[in-house]
Amino acid sequence: MSNYQAEVSLPAAATPPTKNLFGHPVGLYILFFTEMWERFSYYGMRALLVLYMVNHLSKPEVAAHVLGFGAVKGALEGIYGPLATQAFASQIYGIYTALVYLTPLLGGYLADKVWGQRRTVVVGGTLMAMGHFLMAFENLFFPALGLIILGNGAFKPNISTQVGGLYPPGDERRDRAFNIFYVGINLGAFFAPLVCGTLGQTVGWHYGFSAAGVGMVIGLIVYLAGQRYLATDQLTQTRQTHTEKKPLNRTEVASILALIALIVINTFWWAAYEQQGNTIQLWADQNTNRDLLGNGWLFPSTWVQSINPFLIFTLTPLVIAFWAWQSSRRKEPSTIGKMILSCMTIGCSYLVMVGAAIQAGSSGTASVWWLLGFFFLATVAELYLSPVGLSLVTKVAPARLVSVLMGAWFLSNFAGNYLMGYLGTYWEKVPKQTFFLGMALMCFTIGAAMWLLSGPVKKAIDASIAQKQSG
Repeated sequence: MSNYQAEVSLPAAATPPTKNLFGHPVGLYILFFTEMWERFSYYGMRALLVLYMVNHLSKPEVAAHVLGFGAVKGALEGIYGPLATQAFASQIYGIYTALVYLTPLLGGYLADKVWGQRRTVVVGGTLMAMGHFLMAFENLFFPALGLIILGNGAFKPNISTQVGGLYPPGDERRDRAFNIFYVGINLGAFFAPLVCGTLGQTVGWHYGFSAAGVGMVIGLIVYLAGQRYLATDQLTQTRQTHTEKKPLNRTEVASILALIALIVINTFWWAAYEQQGNTIQLWADQNTNRDLLGNGWLFPSTWVQSINPFLIFTLTPLVIAFWAWQSSRRKEPSTIGKMILSCMTIGCSYLVMVGAAIQAGSSGTASVWWLLGFFFLATVAELYLSPVGLSLVTKVAPARLVSVLMGAWFLSNFAGNYLMGYLGTYWEKVPKQTFFLGMALMCFTIGAAMWLLSGPVKKAIDASIAQKQSG
């Protein structure tokens, strides 16, 4: 890796935009609303996906008309053996959400070396909008998923890296900017199940998927309208300035290896976290008492998917204030420390679900308060890991590789989502309390593994940040 040759742009070309609003560049708010609508489209579709496959698409009379359904199911059963409806849906959900996080590696490469970040984002958004609209035609289910996967790969890493590009090295606002940006992500994710999920479950599946497509189109419009407020693409900077060939130095190699170590460990964290759209969604649909008013009306189970994003934008200010309070006393955890706490917290969230499974007992249903407790702890865990990780990549990655490494960071989501789908196949094979306990133990184990590696990883990260700040 140390022999990798890359183009390096002069520091002067990387000067970010200076026009501010509420203490941050205007471009942050353009990216905020673009990502908000993109996440609306993604989470709107995700909230429906497993229920759509279990309750509609897998019906023999429907599956017969779905292009490639038999071939895909046959291929999976050739690997895993016979798959019941729920197990097949879990595998498809896991593979889809995994590939959504594999393609950002390609999207990052295209942005850094071919198209630039802006053009790659537009291509990605267009492909995703097409895919969401094609979901309205059940026979095109798999081609639609393919377009969304490719589009997300082009879109996702290049929106996140543009946030970092708005701030010069060492700017203390960067971490706070990513938390603001993360609120945008979750604002879209909050409204998505309420709009797309309700339309899909009460009016028709295809209305929900079409609403997701409309959200993506709005996001594209916002992004194109705000181009002048964004930082210049790294690729454009390289082409406009004198460049030199330079290998990665030891500090850069060490920082990349540290990121790789975190990617491997975070894989298991995401496998636990992403069960929210898979087995936790099934628990909400099949094992939760949703008759809140006692009058026989059950709220749509997809609504529980809004709990996590709602808690994100309500808890984020509190978490940031708590970190500031800790920082003033020199007790704020390091990035790695926050990630360790995250692993332990999400493990505790599954212990809550063990309690839910015990209460359900022979009746099969439990109070919705167990789910609220689960989502509260899972959300706190998310705030201590996900936005922190995005910020970390932009701080330590060499400038000429920032989009590629952001794509590589999402490989933990890729592997984690695939593992999530595989673990979900045990949902109907083992008692529910056993399933939840196994998830908790997995989370505690990866927390311990991260603690064991925290020393060398923190050293490599600190050295990389210091090098970038020194110019």
